[in-house]
Amino acid sequence: MTQNADTLVIGGREFTSRLMVGTGKYASFEQTAQALEVSGAQIITVAVRRVNLDRSKESLLDYIDLKKYTLLPNTAGCYTADDAVRTCRLAREAGMSDFVKLEVLGDEKTLFPDNEELLKAAKILISEGFTVLPYCSDDVIVCKKLEDLGCAAVMPLGAPIGSGLGIRNPYNIRIIIENVSVPVIVDAGVGSASDAAIAMELGCAGVLMNTAIAGAQDPVSMAEAMKLAVIAGRLSFKAGRIPRKLYANASSPLDGMIG
Repeated sequence: MTQNADTLVIGGREFTSRLMVGTGKYASFEQTAQALEVSGAQIITVAVRRVNLDRSKESLLDYIDLKKYTLLPNTAGCYTADDAVRTCRLAREAGMSDFVKLEVLGDEKTLFPDNEELLKAAKILISEGFTVLPYCSDDVIVCKKLEDLGCAAVMPLGAPIGSGLGIRNPYNIRIIIENVSVPVIVDAGVGSASDAAIAMELGCAGVLMNTAIAGAQDPVSMAEAMKLAVIAGRLSFKAGRIPRKLYANASSPLDGMIG
């Protein structure tokens, strides 16, 4: 099996990379562009409220080849459904995309999602023709409701945004994967390459991250590490791991050995 034979399909669009990356927190726009290139990501997320949409001034968008990447505008910083919907409309009017990462936060300290407002916003945006990828809690019921509304994927958190704690509840993620038919993409909490690999080994369709790369001592090297981790984790999942056993099982069977 080659990587290209195992594509990710979201909202009718096909991608060969399962790593999605954010564009915030880098030291410079040049470093952002370098990290994106090395990561191999095809989907990059941009905070609509933090990007300069006035193209007469320097903007992150000046450093991104929009023919190479699929923009995923996000509603970071929104705390109500109305605010999130307004932000998505602004992104579409500015020519960014109708392919959106929907965030509706409930608390400034934890940045956990407000699932009630999230569901409300998702319903409105889907009715207006947006392809919605919602950031949500690792709750299978919420994920099923989002799928029923018509979301193209669900994006449960692995841990709080920017925490680097990794996948805190892998069992919830597995339950979500088993109970929804749309792609499950872990969003938030990844801190290292091993975290990304674990997410993929659980059976996730992809991983989205920002701080883990941008906040690293060497963001460009970390971007490459994350690319390889996602590929390795996906291959491991597809290959099928051995069962866990309490006792040893000899690598070289004893049957037929000469005494």
